Amino acid sequence: MKSSSPRKKHNLAFDQEDSLDEDPDYSAWMSECPSALTSFKHIVANAQGKKIALFLDYDGTLSPIVDDPDKAFMSPAMRAAVRNVAKHFPTAIVSGRSRKKCKEANLFQPACKFLPMIDEVTKSLLEVTSEIAGARVENNKFCVSVHYRNVAEKDWKTVAQLVKKVLEAFPRLKVTNGRMVLEVRPVIDWDKGKAVDFLLQSLGLDDPENVIPIYIGDDRTDEDAFKVLRQRSCGFGIIVSQVPKETEAFYSLRDPSEVMAFLNSLVRWKKHSLR
Repeated sequence: MKSSSPRKKHNLAFDQEDSLDEDPDYSAWMSECPSALTSFKHIVANAQGKKIALFLDYDGTLSPIVDDPDKAFMSPAMRAAVRNVAKHFPTAIVSGRSRKKCKEANLFQPACKFLPMIDEVTKSLLEVTSEIAGARVENNKFCVSVHYRNVAEKDWKTVAQLVKKVLEAFPRLKVTNGRMVLEVRPVIDWDKGKAVDFLLQSLGLDDPENVIPIYIGDDRTDEDAFKVLRQRSCGFGIIVSQVPKETEAFYSLRDPSEVMAFLNSLVRWKKHSLR
């Protein structure tokens, strides 16, 4: 079982920002997926005379990736940045987390009819993984996350096998790989790309001549949204990563601190344009 982003000891993450610039692989990747901060003027130049619609992932984008998913909270500074940017632009958080955990309103919840099944599979997964040190099962209301970030690497395959075995009794559920997590979700034609499409249409923002959507996310599940924006030839996907990745995004940011800097830059740009 492989994660979409390897652990720090296996990846190219560095403690010093300058070290990232000096790494040839990362530098080459940045030439294909440049920083959204250094490219900020180009991004807003494309938005002149248009409305920006902002879509944000949660974990790893607005909050840091932490060992305990229940402690993945936005910092007060990030919360203020999101609140401020939402005053100036239509803003949505697109997340697999439940409404309660994100503290944001959900406009559409297509998996409501699966709630009893989600609760049942959560109990089964808790039982079968109880003997795996470090494994954590999280009920996100519309999906179940089986985290293996704190599981010994030798047990990763065992976790995957246990999850697969449980799902044999739930043919209407499927498992997908995330960032050190297995996501169990309903078999419905729904992903973050379709969520962005739905939100743009529902909010009256589905006009490529007048609206520039920007989606910021860090995980494999966000690639569906990046792909939608690329196919629309309108808007920008921004991936949050400190390692080179294959991505449909146009730009990149290294971590949540750079996401916050980008959001604050949007606010300053908007205020200046209103003068």
